Amino acid sequence: MSINILAIESSCDETAAAVVTDGRVVRSNVIYSQIDLHTLYGGVVPEIASRKHVEKVNQVIKSAVSESGLDWEDIDAIAVTYGPGLVGALLVGVSAAKAIAYAKKKPLVGVNHIEGHIMANMIEHPDLKPPFMCMVASGGHSHLVYVKNYNEFEIVGRTRDDAAGEAFDKVARAIGLGYPGGPKIDKLAKEGNPEAIAFPRAYMEDAPYDFSFSGLKSAVLNYLNGCEMKHIEYNKADVAASFQQAVIDVLTDNSVRAAKDYGCNILTLAGGVASNTSLRAHMAKCCEKAGLAFFHPSGIYCTDNAAMIGVAGYYEYINGTRHGLDLNAVPNLKIGEKR
Repeated sequence: MSINILAIESSCDETAAAVVTDGRVVRSNVIYSQIDLHTLYGGVVPEIASRKHVEKVNQVIKSAVSESGLDWEDIDAIAVTYGPGLVGALLVGVSAAKAIAYAKKKPLVGVNHIEGHIMANMIEHPDLKPPFMCMVASGGHSHLVYVKNYNEFEIVGRTRDDAAGEAFDKVARAIGLGYPGGPKIDKLAKEGNPEAIAFPRAYMEDAPYDFSFSGLKSAVLNYLNGCEMKHIEYNKADVAASFQQAVIDVLTDNSVRAAKDYGCNILTLAGGVASNTSLRAHMAKCCEKAGLAFFHPSGIYCTDNAAMIGVAGYYEYINGTRHGLDLNAVPNLKIGEKR
């Protein structure tokens, strides 16, 4: 008998709800994005995000259930992101999920947002199953995660400072592209030469799977300031392409190395940065050379969405995870941590 999960996601600036069957079939995936609103401020404003979630969460959930073609009686459990993320934004989704679980007498399952990103790979790749290595790259996280099982995750590498997506946003702002930086750099980089400027690649001798992008970001800013002081005109496309290639090289090298060292023959990509077309192409090429199978979600499942929470929620549900109405938002929730 099929298991249908209603999932809710509100960890940052997307209000999302979805219905997922058996952890693989997405019956609906409704997303209300606040990007246009936060672009005015050059980034996400937490208070504004929270207020907008309050305005939109009920209609997004209603739309998701309606579009799924199912009745409330067909829904087996309510899954919701309870961390990590912005505490005010998380609380809106958690509160809505608890209210529905209570009113409809449905089990409540809290889901880790980052684990949701990892499990997004399951949606379009029905043959994919653990164990595998996953590179999670987003605005707030750069993690290399060894996925032992559907509910078992081990962080083997992490950023020591800026996350990859954060570096993209800061460099995009510096060269005048605005927010969100990732998609804009990806687009502009196609017009530039990735070898035009020799930006540094940081590799940690004591932790070969860790990342550091702060030095790269500073190198880009120093290059821009140097050009300005010397009244030298620089090529924005070359800066974007050279910066992006430096990030891609480190993400790919560390990911392939970790997969091989851990005996994985599968490498996956997840998170907002996973929608970067150059990263996908380079990682696919390197995986083929290394004899690794490579998987990544479609763009719609890379950015924040509720379908991925439905997938992760399904595997938590069948594993026996249940939360009470005392479930709270945990903004600093770690991968593999249960609260």
